[in-house]
Amino acid sequence: MSEIVRVSTGIKELDEALEGGIPKGSWVVATGEPGTGKSILAMHFAYAGLRADDPVVYVTTEQEFRDVVVQARQLGMDFEKYSIYSLGWKKEPEAMPQIVVIDIFGLLKVARGLSEKAKEEAPEKARRYAALSVETLIEAITEAYDVLGLLEEGGRSPSRHVRLIIDSMSAFWVDKPVMARKYSYQLKIATHRDNVTALLTSQYAPTTGQAYGFGLEHIADGVIHLWMDEVETAKEVRRHLIIKKMRMTNHSRKAFNLEIEPGRGIVLRQT
Repeated sequence: MSEIVRVSTGIKELDEALEGGIPKGSWVVATGEPGTGKSILAMHFAYAGLRADDPVVYVTTEQEFRDVVVQARQLGMDFEKYSIYSLGWKKEPEAMPQIVVIDIFGLLKVARGLSEKAKEEAPEKARRYAALSVETLIEAITEAYDVLGLLEEGGRSPSRHVRLIIDSMSAFWVDKPVMARKYSYQLKIATHRDNVTALLTSQYAPTTGQAYGFGLEHIADGVIHLWMDEVETAKEVRRHLIIKKMRMTNHSRKAFNLEIEPGRGIVLRQT
C-alpha cells in the first residue's frame, strides 16, 4: 500500500492529533451547534490550502464571503492576498483564481442556468432548479473546478488536488431533514475523488443535541465534533472539540478545550 498523504487542517494541535493531518481524499464533517467554531475551522482549512498552493472551492450558505474575509482577517488569515473569484459575479475571471467562492448568489445563478437548459432540452417537462438543491450544488462545484482550470475536456474530476469546503450542508435539507441521507450519498458520489479533500459543516440543534438531518455523519470518512458547555450553568462560553472518527488514522481520543483568539483563530488545548 502506498504511504498515506496528510492534508493540514491549518491548526497545529489538530494536525498533531490526526497523525499529521486529514488523509488526502477524505470527506470530513464538522458537526456542532451554532457558535462552536465550525465556520472558523472551515476558514483554517481553506487558508491552509491556499498557503500550500492547493486550489480551493469554498461554498458558503451561512453568510456572504466578504463577511468570511473580514472575520478571517481578524483571526490572522488574509484571504485577499490570494486571487478570489465568485461564481455569482457577472464578469469572467481576468486571471486564473486560486479560490472560487460559491455563495447563495452563485447558487442562484447556477440554478437559473440549469432551469433554462432543462427548458430548452424538453419544454414539456421543464423543471425549475432551486438554489439550495443538491443538483445545483453539484453543478456549481463542477463549474468551479472548470474556472480553476482543473477539468480536462468533457471531464468532471479535477486534475490536481483541490480542497472543497461546504459551510453548511444543513441548508440543503433544512425543509426536508428526512432526505439528508439520500442527499449526502448523492453529493458524495458526485464529489468524492482521490484528489479532493472535503470539509463539510453540519448544524446541531442546541435544544436536542441532534443533527438537522440524519445521514451525513454516517457516510463521512471523518467526523470532528464541536460543542459548548451549558452556558446557564457555566456562566461563560466554554467550547470543546473531539475527533469522533477519522479513517486510516490513529487519532487522539481525548477532547480539546477550544479557544478563538484574535490574530490566531482556533487554539486547542488538551483537557
